Amino acid sequence: MELPVPVLIHHELLGLKGAAGSLIQIFPEGFYLVSTTFGSKVHRVQLPISQTVLIVEQAEEEAAASEPMEIER
Repeated sequence: MELPVPVLIHHELLGLKGAAGSLIQIFPEGFYLVSTTFGSKVHRVQLPISQTVLIVEQAEEEAAASEPMEIER
């Protein structure tokens, strides 16, 4: 995945529920760097990975019904 990528941000402490933003970077120290709008301005914010859900805005294409799906157990 090439960054930045448009995402929907969910973070309970900040009250973000599907807020539009961009994932800019993922740090091995355990946080995301995202940009999102607060009020009327765009800000860069570091969010802890453990408390944040990011959903990529662009949905994946559905697998063709004729393609078999293998599930490992």
